[in-house]
Amino acid sequence: MTALCAVTTAPVTADGAPLAARPTVVLVHGAFADGSSWNGVIERLEHRGYTVMAPANPLRGLYSDSAYIASVLKTVKGPIVLVGHSYGGAVISSAAAGNPQVKSLVYINALMPDVGESGMSLSARFPSALATATTSVPYRTTGGSGTDLYLKPDRVHPVFANCLSAEQANLLAVTQRPAATAAFSETAKVAAWKEIPSWALVGRQDRTISPQQERFEAQRAHSHTKEIDSCHVSLIAHPDAVADLIVQGATAAAGGSAPKLANTGTGLPKGRTLALGALAAALLTAGGAVLLLLGRRPQPARR
Repeated sequence: MTALCAVTTAPVTADGAPLAARPTVVLVHGAFADGSSWNGVIERLEHRGYTVMAPANPLRGLYSDSAYIASVLKTVKGPIVLVGHSYGGAVISSAAAGNPQVKSLVYINALMPDVGESGMSLSARFPSALATATTSVPYRTTGGSGTDLYLKPDRVHPVFANCLSAEQANLLAVTQRPAATAAFSETAKVAAWKEIPSWALVGRQDRTISPQQERFEAQRAHSHTKEIDSCHVSLIAHPDAVADLIVQGATAAAGGSAPKLANTGTGLPKGRTLALGALAAALLTAGGAVLLLLGRRPQPARR
């Protein structure tokens, strides 16, 4: 009881997160974009007192990109809220796997592949206008060659950024970063949303990733879901809504309530492990059925 009282009376922020447990928010951008696409969200999160990082996503392939982001996460001290937009959602689903510091995942108009799925396989199930909006450009490096995908300049506004002005969309077209085809063709080997509580934002006017796909993914992961009237780049068009959803995940990471995991999950939310351990000890002391808490069936008594 003393411990519980200490938790409930600890200093908290305006968002309800305990000061000592405030997580770092790491933002991962998607294809055809860069870290500056988070500018409005970063401003709002920092105004609320959060430490924010927005590392560059290499956009070379799901395996190499997730390995790179995973290495960035290892440099962060304390709890992490990991956020991904668009293809960045697939990256964080892999990068967070096995990292106990990642307490919450937040998906913004994002890909959320399950094991064995890719961006291409999901888009085949849920077609969007993106299929007609890209162009392929071969590239060469000292280590080899490949194919990059760019958005066609005249398709950025109607497909990628239809809720922005034509001038804003043109700027995105000019500064876009291409994604290698491997980013969309490589299949996920892990799905961290099975182990970590998640939040998801669905854009009802999204023409890059089908809103039906975003809803399907979020429902499958049992994500706490918010729908807004937005195109694919909600992080630019609606930074307040995006920041609010991230803060929900941050508040849960700091000890608040979190949604349940997907039915296909293989473990408990890492943020709840300590609390459940304490509860198990209390039940054991009281002679409770701890085996039920751990999901084991008691053995029949021998006669």
